[in-house]
Amino acid sequence: MSMIKFIIRRLIAMIPVLFGTLTLVFVLSRLMPGDPILAYLPEGKIDPDLYAQMRHNLGFDLPIYVQYFRYLGDLFVGNWGYSISINKGQDVWSLIMQRLPRTVDIAIFSMLIAGFLGIKTGVISAVHRNKPKDTILRGLALIGVAIPIFFMGMLLQFTIGYLVPIFPTTGFKTYEYGNPEYVTGFRIIDAFLSGEFYMIGDYLYHLVLPVACLSFIILAGITRQSRSSMLEVLEQDYVRTARAKGCKEKDVINTHARKNSLIPTITVIGLSFAGLLSGAVLTETTFGLVGVGELLIASIRDVDYWVMNALVFIITIMFVSINLVTDIIYAMLDPRIVY
Repeated sequence: MSMIKFIIRRLIAMIPVLFGTLTLVFVLSRLMPGDPILAYLPEGKIDPDLYAQMRHNLGFDLPIYVQYFRYLGDLFVGNWGYSISINKGQDVWSLIMQRLPRTVDIAIFSMLIAGFLGIKTGVISAVHRNKPKDTILRGLALIGVAIPIFFMGMLLQFTIGYLVPIFPTTGFKTYEYGNPEYVTGFRIIDAFLSGEFYMIGDYLYHLVLPVACLSFIILAGITRQSRSSMLEVLEQDYVRTARAKGCKEKDVINTHARKNSLIPTITVIGLSFAGLLSGAVLTETTFGLVGVGELLIASIRDVDYWVMNALVFIITIMFVSINLVTDIIYAMLDPRIVY
């Protein structure tokens, strides 16, 4: 029961974060330079009557507080409107779903790889402290933290994509393959449901370099945190006691130290999601993947309120959901958290 109460408390705590973010986005979008109606209308002489009519149709002539509550209501009921400048007249949801699956796929694969390898390499580095393995892993982690993600992407493109052309450097599919029948918008799932399994392999083949680029950058931070946490745990009294009782070093690491060292590392993995999304923008641009990051930049540049609001809403939901999952895992590893 205490775990259920803990989850409920965390869900309640998410509400102010969600509304605060949406309010901030609404205020900033109204303060941005530019006029979405002018972006929508054809260039040249603007008909004042047409301009006034569009302001009325879009609700821009209403008091600002009315616009705000209409904005919140439309977001939560799924009435996200239409793009007014990026792809004029297209439904915002369909526009986002053309791009969101690729960003989600890259994020999930990168996070899984970075999380697994980061914890593993951090433990290895801590166990072999100040030895060659530790020196090499710390050096790689330092490179991952210091190197800009776009430079890492270009380096992979040049070495593995050009000098030794093993993987494709741009795009997410072979042109001749086309697209599977649309069901969910996620290429792997749709290809599986339609029985076109070769598309799954082709898609994963094209994602190797983007995922390697993004996961390496995230992995570096996780490795450093995992190593630091493991070193701290290995100095605890209960670890010394286990060693004094004659436990094998392998059992000391796996049974007594590893679980407790995961607690701060899991938190860092959850927080890395922020860097994952910002890194996805540069990764998508570098590897020619049309994703949510590129769409968000375009919506800000072209003052497309509805696309921008919907994207921020989705990203905020993803953020708070990841944080909730992180808190739950944290509580499972350390039951004292729920009390």
